Amino acid sequence: MIPKRLQFLVSPELPPAQLAPRFSDAGHQLFLVGGSVRDAFLERPVEDYDFATDARPDRVAEILGGWADAIYSVGATFGTIAARKDGRTVEVTTFRDEVYRDDSRKPRVTFSDRIEDDLARRDFTVNAIALPLMAMEPVDPFGGLADLAAKRLRTPVDPAVSFSDDPLRMLRLFRFQAVLGFDPDPVALGAVATMGDRLEIISAERIRDELSKLLLAPEPRIALEGVVESGLADHFVPELPTLAMEQDPHQRHKDVLAHTFAVVEQASPDLTLRLAALFHDIGKPDTRQFGPDGVSFHHHEVVGARMTRRRLQKLRYPKEMVEDVSQLVLLHLRPHTLKMGWTDSAVRRYVRDAGHLLGPLNELVRCDITTANQRRRLEITRGIDELELRIAELSELEELAALRAPIDGHQVMEYLGIQPGPAVGEIMEVLLERRIEDGPYPEDEAYRLVRQWALDKGISDPGQPPASEEEE
Repeated sequence: MIPKRLQFLVSPELPPAQLAPRFSDAGHQLFLVGGSVRDAFLERPVEDYDFATDARPDRVAEILGGWADAIYSVGATFGTIAARKDGRTVEVTTFRDEVYRDDSRKPRVTFSDRIEDDLARRDFTVNAIALPLMAMEPVDPFGGLADLAAKRLRTPVDPAVSFSDDPLRMLRLFRFQAVLGFDPDPVALGAVATMGDRLEIISAERIRDELSKLLLAPEPRIALEGVVESGLADHFVPELPTLAMEQDPHQRHKDVLAHTFAVVEQASPDLTLRLAALFHDIGKPDTRQFGPDGVSFHHHEVVGARMTRRRLQKLRYPKEMVEDVSQLVLLHLRPHTLKMGWTDSAVRRYVRDAGHLLGPLNELVRCDITTANQRRRLEITRGIDELELRIAELSELEELAALRAPIDGHQVMEYLGIQPGPAVGEIMEVLLERRIEDGPYPEDEAYRLVRQWALDKGISDPGQPPASEEEE
C-alpha cells in the first residue's frame, strides 16, 4: 500500500506515473531521486522531478521522444537528458559516479548499472533515497529516512571523501541547514573545518548559486554562522569573518557580525535586499577608529560599497544586481544623517539618489535596527516613519518619482548652439540641482539659468530664451 504522503505521485497527470511504464516497457529501471523524494516524505511541495535510470543517455532520449514536447541533450555528457512536457521540465540521469580531480572544476563521469552506486555519490543521506516508480518501495541504503526523521544532515560516505569528490557540498551543507532547518552532523562539520580550501577549485558561478539559495532561506542566520565558524567563508567571502571584531573594553560597539546576520534574517527574502543586508557593514573593520567619544566607523558605507562591488563581481553576480546592492550599501546610512527633520529638498535628494531602490532602501534601514534599547529603536523607527510620510506628502504635490529639469539636453544644445559634451552634462546638473532645492519651476526660468551659466563661462551671449508655450 502506498503511503498517503506519496499517493500524489501516482496521479496520471504527473510525470512519475506517465514515465514509469514507458521505461519499464523499454526494459529499464526508473527511480524518482533527490530532492523530489525528500520533499515528498517531508510533505513539502514538490516542484521539480528528478529521475535516475540504468538506461544510457541516448536511450533515455529515445524513450522520452514519444512523450515529451521537447528534449534537451545539453547535459548528455554528464548523463542527463532534460525534457519539457505540458510546461513542466523533468531531468532523467543515468546512474553515475563522478569525482572531481584535484585541479579540475569539472567532474569526471562514469556510468553505472546499480542505483546504489548512484545514491552513494549523492551529497547527503536525505537526498540519497530512491523511489522505484513501479514498486513504490523506497531504496534507502544509507539511512536517509532515519535522518529525515532526526532532521540530520549526514553524507552517505565518509564526508572527507564526499567533500573531496565535490567540494561545493560543504557550502550545500549549510544551505540545506538554512532551507530545511536540519542540523549538520558533527563529523561533516569537522571535515569542512579541515577541507575548506578545497572549495577554491569550484567555479564562482556554482558558489554564487549556493550562497543565493542560502540567503533566500526562511531563517539563514544559523547557517551563516556555521559558514563563518567552520572557516568556509574564508574561501569565498573573506570579508565576512572580519566582522567578528573584538569589542573595545568599554563595550562601545556591538558585535558587527551578529548584527549583520540579524539584519539579513529580518529582511524580506529578496536576493538584492539580503545581499545588501549581508554586506551593509562590510566596510567597518577597515574604518574603525577609537577616539575620546568612543569607537567610530566614518565613511564605512563608502568603503563598504566598493568592497561589495568587488566581491559580488568575483562571485559573478549579474552587473545590474552588483550595482543595486552596492548602491544600497552606499545609501543605507542616509536617513540617519538628518537629525532635524526632512526638508523638501532633502526628501527630493533622497528619492533621486535611491531611484528604483527606494522601497528596498527603506526596508534595509528598518532592518538595520537591531538594538535592544527600546527607546533608541523607537526613535529610529519614528525617523523612518517621518521620512516615508514626507515622501508620500511631497509625491502628491509634485512628480517626485521622476525628478527632472524643465528642459532637456537637446534644448540646451539648440539654445546655446553647442555640440554634445561635458558642458551639457554640467548644465543639466545645475538645472537638476535647482529642481531638487526649490521644487518645480518653469521653462523660462531654466533658460535663464542656462544663459547665466553661459555668461559666467565666458560663452557669447546666447540671446533671449525661446518663448514658452504659455507666452506663445
